[in-house]
Amino acid sequence: MTGIKTTGEKKLMFFSGRAHPELAEEVAQQLGVGVVPTKAFDFANGEIYVRYQESARGADCFLIQSHTAPINKWIMEQLIMIDALKRASARSITVIVPFYGYARQDKKHRGREPISARLIADMMKTAGAHRLLTVDLHTDQIQGFFDGPVDHLFALPLLADYVGRKVDRNKLTVVSPDAGRVRVADRWCDRLGAPLAIVHKRRDKDVANQVTVHEVVGEVKGRVCVLVDDMIDTGGTICAAADALFAHGAEDVIVTATHGVLSGPAADRLKNSRVSEFVFTNTLPTPGELSGDLDKISVLSIAPTIANAVREVFEDGSVTSLFDDQ
Repeated sequence: MTGIKTTGEKKLMFFSGRAHPELAEEVAQQLGVGVVPTKAFDFANGEIYVRYQESARGADCFLIQSHTAPINKWIMEQLIMIDALKRASARSITVIVPFYGYARQDKKHRGREPISARLIADMMKTAGAHRLLTVDLHTDQIQGFFDGPVDHLFALPLLADYVGRKVDRNKLTVVSPDAGRVRVADRWCDRLGAPLAIVHKRRDKDVANQVTVHEVVGEVKGRVCVLVDDMIDTGGTICAAADALFAHGAEDVIVTATHGVLSGPAADRLKNSRVSEFVFTNTLPTPGELSGDLDKISVLSIAPTIANAVREVFEDGSVTSLFDDQ
């Protein structure tokens, strides 16, 4: 015999940063594990310190951190946590990013611009991540930025089934808020058996978050319209699209989005909008100024979806099989 054989079993360990601990606890509960105790704090000058309270040697480690505000701080903390796992001799490191920061900067629109979504992927790989698990990327091609396996999860079944239970499907029209969301809206149409409409818009390339809605393509008069998007940031785009639908005779408008970023003037825009309901998942925490408006804002848990994917990865199963009926 020229070596040593071991009969040890695989070990799953679940870690969380400080950005969104509520989601981490939900996922851990679904998995039937505890979140590994971690000592993390900020030094006076803003530097972040992390140390795990348990050994990660030889374990398959899953680290969850959603890139919420302040986004740069939590991305940095996640990179530090990945590095700590690498230096703790983890067998594998799967980074779970429910909301992928900088995803909108996925290409160069004009010269001298960065491709920041690629930079985030490069930093994670350099830090020591072996695998990336994320939910509803802004564009599918971001998967190609990470040099390793990427499991791209979808909130569509969760959101679409929720809307389908609440609305008379005979009156339902699925609406894409722009041309870039048409493919996703098409999948909604297939799942709910509803027709498609599109809001045509144009952005001012020199002014951030400035949108001008031009026209609605499709039949929306007298219909209950569900606007589907991947994220809502300041709310300008989606509220302008909703106004356009009401102007074209829509009976009601429901807005769904995977990621409720909800920064800046979003709170006031959502409260003052004629939209009857905004439906998000909990990939990001709901801002405090909106948490009380539960009559207009519904938050669905993405934790079971993430937990099922983690289990499939750990057991060498198929993450794709979770969405075969989509």
